[in-house]
Amino acid sequence: MPGGAQLSVTDLRRAARHPVNYRVIGEHRLHGDVMLHVVNISANGFMINGELALSRGERVTIRLPEVGRIEAFVIWNNGDRAGFQFERILRLEDFMRTIDALQPNPKLRASR
Repeated sequence: MPGGAQLSVTDLRRAARHPVNYRVIGEHRLHGDVMLHVVNISANGFMINGELALSRGERVTIRLPEVGRIEAFVIWNNGDRAGFQFERILRLEDFMRTIDALQPNPKLRASR
């Protein structure tokens, strides 16, 4: 059985993204702690801004409000931005509470 991440990018990019400005420490098994600046998030994953020395398929563990620890896999990395897919889709209730915690300004939240 082949190892590595089984990434399922079957058109999840159409998921609604919510703009955030969230800095979090990701845990990587080889690089240790990596600083991530999350700029948008959906129930399926998130995008960061800034350089990241990780390649497609590598994973990090982050801690989100309401969700707690969750693993995410690098889907793409173009040098100054990177997209991640969560190991599982976030439950709607948890995701909405996470958005409220990450983006407290209701004017910046996407309409629900």
